Amino acid sequence: MEELQDVQLTEIKPLLNDKEHDIETACGVVHVTMRGTPKGNRPAILTYHDIGLNHKSCFNAFFNFEDMQEITQHFAVCHVDAPGQQEGAPPFPSGYQYPSIDELAEMLPAVLTHLSLKSVIGIGVGAGAYILSKFALHHPDLVEGLVLVNIDPCGKGWMDWAASKFSGWTTNIVDIVLAHHFGHEELQANLELIQTYRLHIAQDINQENLQLFVTSYNSRRDLDIERPVLGVTEEAGKTLKCPVLLVVGDSSPAVEAVVECNSRLDPMNTTLLKMADCGGLPQVVQPGKLTEAFKYFVQGMGYIPYVQLSHLSTESVPSASMTRLIRSRTQSSSSVGSGESSQTRSQASNPGEAATGIPGAAGAPQTMEVSC
Repeated sequence: MEELQDVQLTEIKPLLNDKEHDIETACGVVHVTMRGTPKGNRPAILTYHDIGLNHKSCFNAFFNFEDMQEITQHFAVCHVDAPGQQEGAPPFPSGYQYPSIDELAEMLPAVLTHLSLKSVIGIGVGAGAYILSKFALHHPDLVEGLVLVNIDPCGKGWMDWAASKFSGWTTNIVDIVLAHHFGHEELQANLELIQTYRLHIAQDINQENLQLFVTSYNSRRDLDIERPVLGVTEEAGKTLKCPVLLVVGDSSPAVEAVVECNSRLDPMNTTLLKMADCGGLPQVVQPGKLTEAFKYFVQGMGYIPYVQLSHLSTESVPSASMTRLIRSRTQSSSSVGSGESSQTRSQASNPGEAATGIPGAAGAPQTMEVSC
């Protein structure tokens, strides 16, 4: 019950010093909430939520977490709400053409320009993770890193499309969205959390606008990425160029999709984090674990040189170590689902030392895979 209360409080707790903007882009108007000001040449943190949520219900539990606030004091934070999904959004006029998922990604350069942001570290969940990946593929110079939660890189085939259309006729939009977020086990076991989000989706999000966003996401194509092959396609291959942290809960319905995305990314700059005892909303249910993961991620990029998280770490880690969530490397991306690999954290003075004694470290590059 304590966890549920935390969720409810973070839904209504206002974030301090937030400034809201409605930004005109070539693809329509997008609602943005900005916290803080850009810190020199550092990137801002830019978030994008999933279907059925807005930036508050998706990210407040995470960004209001005490240790996360110790990190975000070093960055400006920009929360993007998909068109019509923000609190109190009016319905779109009759005949309104909702942006495609590609157009939603193409809104973001105008957001950065309007807010005078030179680059960002993106944090996206579900649909938001897909949108940020599209943005990074088309504008790699604007994205320094990505944290992608529950990303599905695969487009829907016509059979999937037909099934979703039929489901839309026979099932209400709230149940469709809940099944997107939560696996069967979590829907049955975590009734209080599910009820909290059922009410939020039904009462706080304009239902017609939500249907348009869901339709746009379900009409996505395959994310155009492929894992580079050493000596063959590492220069020409289409993949994300920036460091990437993939995150999924071990009982999330997105596990297979995230593993598939991992198989398409460059293993040299990709970390796969699988959270134990966690379902479809790790940033809500396990904000402490995700905060620690994010700390290591940004330190590995050379930011926040000296941070002590009051609840998570017994000692501070200098940026010279370039720590990167180094716990284990496994032989294949599919092993994340099996849980067979050893999962212990190692903090090394450099990445080369971290590979010492790890099977396969001297061979082909392996994606870093982590369980916690």
